[in-house]
Amino acid sequence: MIFINKDIKISRIHSVVFDFDGTLSLIRKGWQEIMTPYFVEVLMNTPNHDSLEKERVCAREFIDILTGKQTIYQCIRLNEEVIKRGGISKEPLLYKNEYHRRLLEKIKYRREGLKNKSIDRTKYMVVGTIEVLEMLHSHKVNLYLASGTDEKYVKEEVELLGLTKYFGEYIYGARDDFKLFSKAMVIKNIINENKLQGSSLVGFGDGYVEIENIKDVGGIAIGVATNEDTMIGMDKWKLERLTRAKADVIISDFRNIKEIEDFLFGGK
Repeated sequence: MIFINKDIKISRIHSVVFDFDGTLSLIRKGWQEIMTPYFVEVLMNTPNHDSLEKERVCAREFIDILTGKQTIYQCIRLNEEVIKRGGISKEPLLYKNEYHRRLLEKIKYRREGLKNKSIDRTKYMVVGTIEVLEMLHSHKVNLYLASGTDEKYVKEEVELLGLTKYFGEYIYGARDDFKLFSKAMVIKNIINENKLQGSSLVGFGDGYVEIENIKDVGGIAIGVATNEDTMIGMDKWKLERLTRAKADVIISDFRNIKEIEDFLFGGK
């Protein structure tokens, strides 16, 4: 556990918000390997494109910055870059649908294996996921899940991992009308509906967006810098971006459950 904000003070915790992909779930591990080449392919088909390497850097940068927001925002940005290069504007939803088709093809065997139970669900969960949810449940805090992935698929994949019971009806994801959902909206609703002080809210995530959204309301932001390839230690790239996003604390995963519990609840 790395403390970025050493002056952090925690009130009595009422609610905890989790990001999904990369924070709890690894079902979509490798999604960048689908999105980046696809976006570069689109950019290279414009009249005034730059070199392949420069377009790759461009795509990676805006994909990274927008990670955690609804996928449609990355596609909106892609369309803006296409227009800059003299290309024809498209409805961003078309880009999103094609990206999602390619991604689902890649992870089809994972989803099917989890559904027919030929794959152990823990293979596609961040280490300690069940333990941290059980621990939080034992402290009777409210658990919420907010993802930039389409809500339909989020709910399916939460169920495939056997995690629905922890979140119940509080599972939120992206919609085709992107203005109807954002993580910031979910967080503000939690604050308003429960009349909370920000310090009573904790958020776990591996991207800029959820960390910044939690910090914006005065909540406690915990970055999860899981190395998705080795499942050992922290991913340096995630550690760097979570530090830039000003997470209060950064962890590699949830395996040190007692340390996390003592931090949040004071050893009680």
